Amino acid sequence: MDIIVGIDVSKDRLDVHVLPVCESFCVGNDHAGIDALVSRLVEAGVDVVALEATGGLEMVAAAALTAAGLAVLVVNPAQVRSYAHALGRHAKTDTIDAAVIAAFVSATRPPIRPLRDAQTRLLSELVTRRRQIVEMIGAEQSRARLIAGKDAQKSFKRLLAALRRELENLDADLDDYIRKSEVWRVRESLLRSVPGVGPTVARTLLADMPELGTLDRRQIAALAGLAPWTRQSGQWRGKSFIGGGRGKVRTALFMAALVASRHNPVLKAFRDKLVESGKPKKVAIVAVMRKLLTILNAIIRDDKSWQSA
Repeated sequence: MDIIVGIDVSKDRLDVHVLPVCESFCVGNDHAGIDALVSRLVEAGVDVVALEATGGLEMVAAAALTAAGLAVLVVNPAQVRSYAHALGRHAKTDTIDAAVIAAFVSATRPPIRPLRDAQTRLLSELVTRRRQIVEMIGAEQSRARLIAGKDAQKSFKRLLAALRRELENLDADLDDYIRKSEVWRVRESLLRSVPGVGPTVARTLLADMPELGTLDRRQIAALAGLAPWTRQSGQWRGKSFIGGGRGKVRTALFMAALVASRHNPVLKAFRDKLVESGKPKKVAIVAVMRKLLTILNAIIRDDKSWQSA
C-alpha cells in the first residue's frame, strides 16, 4: 500500500500526516525543520507528498522534498476543503487539514507534474510584479480622473511617472532574464510568431505554464481553466462554464484572444463564424482563447513557428 503524506503549511511550521499509519507530527517551517522532515520521509520510503498551495510559503519545503527524490504534489486548497465538506468534516485545525490533504490525495490520485525550477519561479515573480505595476498605473489613472485640484494632480503625475519608470526597468529585467536562457529565447520567439501574442503573453506562458508543449489539447485547456464543464440533471441542461486552472494564464490569453480575433486571420475567421452561428460574443472569445492555447501548445511541441506551421 502506498505511503501518502499530507502537509499543512503555515508561516512557522509544517503539520504532517502520514497514511496509512495515521501518524501525525509537526516540524518548523525553516531549514532545520525541513531538513529533518526530508530525512524522515526518505527513510520511511514515502510514495507521495502533498502540500497545499499557500501563496508561496510551501515552495521551500516543496523544492527540498523534490530535490530529495520524493514525488511532490502542490494541491488546490479549494478542492481539499470541498473534499472535507463532502466527508462531513467541518472542523478546521492544522492537524486536521494535514490529514484531509493526505486523504484527498489517497482518494483522488491527482497526476504528479514536475515543479517549476528556480529560474522559472524567478521569471514568474518578475512577470507577476510587472502585472502588479500595470494594475497600479491603471488604478492611479482612474483616481486622477476624479480629482480636479492642481496640487493633487501633481501628486498623481509624480507617482505615475515613478510607476512608468519602474515598468520600464521591469521590462528591461525581463528582457535580460529571457536572453540568459537559449531555450526561453527560442520559445518566446515561437510564441510571438502567432499574430496576437506579444511579449507579455509569451512570458506569462513561459513563467506560469511550463507544461506547454508536453500535454495534449484537452489537458492543456483544463490546466488553464478553459475546459468547459456542464450542469445537467435528467432532461435539464444548464449552461457550460469555465473556471479553476491558472488564472494568470487565463487572463493573459483573454487579452491575446481580443487582439487575435481582430488581427489573426485564422482566429478572426473562427470567431466570426461562431458569432454568425448565433454564439454570444463572450462565448466566442472563450472559444478563441481555447483555440489559441491549442495552437501555442502545438507550436512549442513541434518546435515550428506560426509561419512555418
